[in-house]
Amino acid sequence: MPRYLLNFLKFLLFLGVGVVILYLLYRHQNAAFQAECALKGIPGEECSLIDKVVHDFGTVRVSWLFLVLCAFVVSNISRAIRWNMLIKPLGYTPRLINSFFCIMIGYFANLGLPRLGEVLRAGTMAQYEKIPVEKVMGTVVVDRVIDVISILLVTALSIGLEYDTILAFAKQHVSIADKIALLQKMILWGIPLMLLGFGVLWYFRKPLLATSIGQKITNLAQGFWQGIQTVRQLERPWLFVFHSFLIWFMYYSMTYLNFHAFPPTAHLSLVAALITFVFGGWGIVIPSPGGMGTYHFLAQTALAMYGISGDDGFSWANISFFTIQLGGNVGIGLASWLLLPVVNRNYQPKTLSHEHAGTN
Repeated sequence: MPRYLLNFLKFLLFLGVGVVILYLLYRHQNAAFQAECALKGIPGEECSLIDKVVHDFGTVRVSWLFLVLCAFVVSNISRAIRWNMLIKPLGYTPRLINSFFCIMIGYFANLGLPRLGEVLRAGTMAQYEKIPVEKVMGTVVVDRVIDVISILLVTALSIGLEYDTILAFAKQHVSIADKIALLQKMILWGIPLMLLGFGVLWYFRKPLLATSIGQKITNLAQGFWQGIQTVRQLERPWLFVFHSFLIWFMYYSMTYLNFHAFPPTAHLSLVAALITFVFGGWGIVIPSPGGMGTYHFLAQTALAMYGISGDDGFSWANISFFTIQLGGNVGIGLASWLLLPVVNRNYQPKTLSHEHAGTN
């Protein structure tokens, strides 16, 4: 099957998952909205959730959304600086604007096919800065691993602050016993199968690595590992930690600023913003285009803990989602794709030194 056709089918699959989740969420919320209208004596034909969402978009305070996009830009400038710190031990000094544009192009690509953005981000950086792509990919992996650690830490913080609230809500709306039983089954079956697979690969490792494909994989793995090792060679590790904090603080700020953009959520606290941010963040991690559907569901769930009605929560999730996806990932991503070749028209990348590059 041609690669472009395979990628197109993958895109349709992930898009379909996102659309189905969003549709099911809409259908459920629309039924609840219709029931609420019936209790108030409002005719069904005058009670449309779509009309309410459109109306709610009209009540948004645009100045707050502008601040959301400012926080989005700051977070990604900080991410670009952090990425350059990872690349520098390899012997290369990418321009900050190139790193920023490559990150934004990656975000834009993720809207079409989840996780494609990381590959495109590394490939674009390798093209314009003349760095071996496998080494750049190693630094991208480090960047993403740090993100995973960060979201786990933020999740732990949110649970610690609002444990009672989350537990009470979970007991009321979720069958915890069923979820735990399912998790136990997955662990009991998954771990032995995974160990068996690793065992088979390890047993046949020598003949597999002796093949031409095995040699290519070995060479890629060596370059990949070299990129990952850069985290141990940072010149200013505390600056790296600072930018890691700033990235996620800006992400959190975007949720809080979005609260103020929408009147029904403007009164919510900083802690409520943290919980909504964490829930929504996990919704984006789930592979659907930009978190479509999954972000809406989890963000709306978090808002319900703080007394926000389902219809208002659905509106807020759409306002937040489309502000970032259209204004940030699509708008800035497209601009980056157009501007990157322009700003690099006469650019010749430089290395720190050939000797330094060869020793890393």
